[in-house]
Amino acid sequence: MAVAIIELLVVSCLLMLTGCLGHFNKHSALFVFGDSLVDSGNNNYINTTTDFQANFWPYGISYFNPPSGRFSDGRLIHDFIAEYAGLPLIQTYLDPRNNEFVYGANFGSGGAGALVESHAGFVVDLKTQLKYFGDLEKRFRQNLGDAKTDQLLSNAVYLFSCGGNDYLTPVGNNDSILYPYTHEQYVGMVIGNLTDVFKGIYEKGGRKIGVFTVPPLACLPNIRAGRPGNTCNQELDIIAGLHNQQLSKKLEELEKQLEGFRYAKFDLYTEVSKRMKNPSRYGFKIGDRACCGSGPLRGIYSCGGKRGVQEFELCDDVDHYLFFDSFHPNEVASGQYAELFWNGGSNVTTPYNLKTLFQLNK
Repeated sequence: MAVAIIELLVVSCLLMLTGCLGHFNKHSALFVFGDSLVDSGNNNYINTTTDFQANFWPYGISYFNPPSGRFSDGRLIHDFIAEYAGLPLIQTYLDPRNNEFVYGANFGSGGAGALVESHAGFVVDLKTQLKYFGDLEKRFRQNLGDAKTDQLLSNAVYLFSCGGNDYLTPVGNNDSILYPYTHEQYVGMVIGNLTDVFKGIYEKGGRKIGVFTVPPLACLPNIRAGRPGNTCNQELDIIAGLHNQQLSKKLEELEKQLEGFRYAKFDLYTEVSKRMKNPSRYGFKIGDRACCGSGPLRGIYSCGGKRGVQEFELCDDVDHYLFFDSFHPNEVASGQYAELFWNGGSNVTTPYNLKTLFQLNK
């Protein structure tokens, strides 16, 4: 009896492996890196504080029960992209229950930056995320062999949301986040680290990068709530603009320098700005304040009552608000951004959209 059970298990495992390998001919995997815009719950499994977690009510109320750790009422941009690409929800790398990553893996960490110093000790910084990807690549080579691994990695798309936290995190003891650097020097450091990770992906066989520009950090409800008259922070706006300009320039350089390197850059800055200024045009009623939080514009980062401020407000209809909490979009907005990134024209995503990027080399 025991022998029969073992034989049955062996056959089942072989069938599962065959099915997994068969997906290579149908789908490209999706590997996700970055910050809270793409964290599916990795921060649930690290030693951090609730400032960098979202695994409690009311997060997830529109889709996930119990809350998954996503900084939203529901799905994030990459969740919709996975659906468009014919993939299941991409598994979080640090969840110990996950060990099958042939459809991709999510390494994102809420609060993470391109600089190791950004929220150091509380998040998984981008270079550590790259290290985890390297560990996964070794597992692929052991389990699938070099040929299948090479195929998986070259066909895959690598999605990045990173940079915002590097500009929202105080540096040094000066009031300016840039101390002691100029705007250009500091942004150059961030873009340099991002570039190093792009090159690291390329060295391991990755060829297709998808990346968001940083959003309009200066006018996020959290930033405005802490300023006289709830105004935007003009210095942050200058920095975000510099980041997005340097990112565009660097991606163009990499495409020329690295054979086979292709990318899709999504103009998240413009798309968020348009919805903040004219929310009704995009199906929202309110574009400048959060659904969940406290204080002016509900801009105090207190959603859920577990981040020092226990009292918070929750709006009646999440879908009416562009922002779920004082930093992050709601599920409807994430779905709109994903659709534009997937199938949009050159006015929103260049030089490719993600649909085209997924189809390259197939």
